[in-house]
Amino acid sequence: MPDWLHSPDYMLARLVLQRGLGLVYLIAFLVALEQFRPLLGERGLLPVPRFLEHASFRESPSLFHLGYSDRLLAAVSLTGIVLSLVVVIGLPDRWPVPLTIAVWLVLWALYLSIVNVGQIFYGFGWETLLLEAGFLAAFLGPARAPVPTLVVWLFRWLLFRLEFGAGLIKLRGDPCWRDLTCLYYHHETQPMPNPLSWYFHHLPKPLHRIEVLGSHFAQLAVPILLFFPQPIAAVAGLVMAVTQFWLVLSGNFSWLNFTTIVLAASALDDRLLGRILPVAHAAGVPVVWFDGLVMVLAALVIALSWRPARNLVSRSQMMNASFDSLRLVNTYGAFGSITRERYEIVVEGTSEERITPNTVWLEYEFRGKPTDLRRRPPQWAPYHLRLDWMMWFAALSPSYAYSWFDPLVKKLLQNDAAILRTERASRGVQAAHPVYAASRRGRRGAQIELAGRRSVRIEGEDRPREELEAVVRAARDVASGAVRVVRLDLAGTRHRSRKDEIAKARREALDLRLDARGHVHRRAVRDVAVRPEGVLSRRGAGVVEKALLRDEHEGLLGMAAAVDLGFAGGDFLERAADVHRAGAPALRGSPGHGPPEGVVDLENSGSAPVPA
Repeated sequence: MPDWLHSPDYMLARLVLQRGLGLVYLIAFLVALEQFRPLLGERGLLPVPRFLEHASFRESPSLFHLGYSDRLLAAVSLTGIVLSLVVVIGLPDRWPVPLTIAVWLVLWALYLSIVNVGQIFYGFGWETLLLEAGFLAAFLGPARAPVPTLVVWLFRWLLFRLEFGAGLIKLRGDPCWRDLTCLYYHHETQPMPNPLSWYFHHLPKPLHRIEVLGSHFAQLAVPILLFFPQPIAAVAGLVMAVTQFWLVLSGNFSWLNFTTIVLAASALDDRLLGRILPVAHAAGVPVVWFDGLVMVLAALVIALSWRPARNLVSRSQMMNASFDSLRLVNTYGAFGSITRERYEIVVEGTSEERITPNTVWLEYEFRGKPTDLRRRPPQWAPYHLRLDWMMWFAALSPSYAYSWFDPLVKKLLQNDAAILRTERASRGVQAAHPVYAASRRGRRGAQIELAGRRSVRIEGEDRPREELEAVVRAARDVASGAVRVVRLDLAGTRHRSRKDEIAKARREALDLRLDARGHVHRRAVRDVAVRPEGVLSRRGAGVVEKALLRDEHEGLLGMAAAVDLGFAGGDFLERAADVHRAGAPALRGSPGHGPPEGVVDLENSGSAPVPA
């Protein structure tokens, strides 16, 4: 085989890549062992068996299509932990090439099985990053084989897409990235601050502007240098590693930054790494069939790179997306927009039998959420607290919480032991007692009283109605699902129709209207629009869609939503939720009056409305 197929100067780079990725896999499987069952297990918030009823193997390849059980999940996680330790120790370096490849491919397949059924809790970019990097690592070979040059370049191609994509998503996103002010806010409003985030936030503003400039340089200019000869490529790798270490110091971003630092080793040759890792190594013996396999891998990655590469130059660039169900070549990006204020959803409970203005409410504290102002935010990364991260997203937009927040409230009411173990502290609230959910800021809000002495209070200070919806919706079915009283008194907040955004979603739809007695009318329409009465409509056979709730005396109350679970258009559901969100989740018929012909009574039909 030609000499250019092998890179003898990258033996230490291979060692760092394999041991580093093995360590990240170890952390990922530990997270799955601890957190997967309460979030996604048989009795989790989003049970995997229910997901598999609607997902095919082709769409979501996973070992769990053979039959999911919590025991099988534990076995998969423990197997992944053992194999990760084997890699970190370096045992595969002594094994034949086929066995080394097999260890890495099993690691990749096991974690792919978890990610592909992990739903929203496994929707983070670092999941696909670990899968793509782990798949490439399988073809680096053991220490007895030469380092494949093509695989080193494929790692650099991955690092380029990761960093350059993140830079472009910022440049095309929030204007604060262009006027260099994003870091005035980001250190404070990031998902999970760490012990040093407060100090980073209080740096002088000129330094924040320099931080943003440094980010643009490291993500938009430096990645191009990865494809230059040495020592230029090594300098590029070092710059990326330093900027990622800066992010490690300033916040908790799971294993994203650690993985990126490991990937930067693909740009460092032995002359540089040898000064840090004085490890003796011998030149490997070429294996002809292995060289041929590496060329097939390179051809496959090149073929699959077309869509991710096109996405990079697209004006509608997607962030953290996969174009194949095996997640072999993906797109990446982070923080295209920055929030200016931090809002936290705080869940509290009480053991008092009677709810009065003097009722004492105690918070359910999460391990990573900075809701306790007396506690310095802890360092968790590279470990990943999935529920804590999703609570941050829920405070940003209810669309992130539609599927899991309602089950979370139910689990807390039931004192579910698995869920309580994911928290830092719990207060032992009995199942028959109220749960309280609120924004940390403000006192204005709405209250829903549910049958059976269960109540949920929603508070916020001059916040749009849609920002408070997740917690309103979450309370709907805590008891029997029958809402007894709905009062919305959101001072300063009114329903706003974003007609320009809705108009972009042109498609055939079902239109819902609510009559004076709370019944829902369905009728087919040919377009998506906001009707004069404010109804949002959209396509989907059998889909029950969103409709405005009106009342003769109270006026506009908000919107109610229900969806046929058989509808596969989840992408549009999410966009529709972002465009037009519900404020009052109850559809109620008037006592003694049945629905007229052609009208569906959702309350009495046994099909209560659920969030889209």
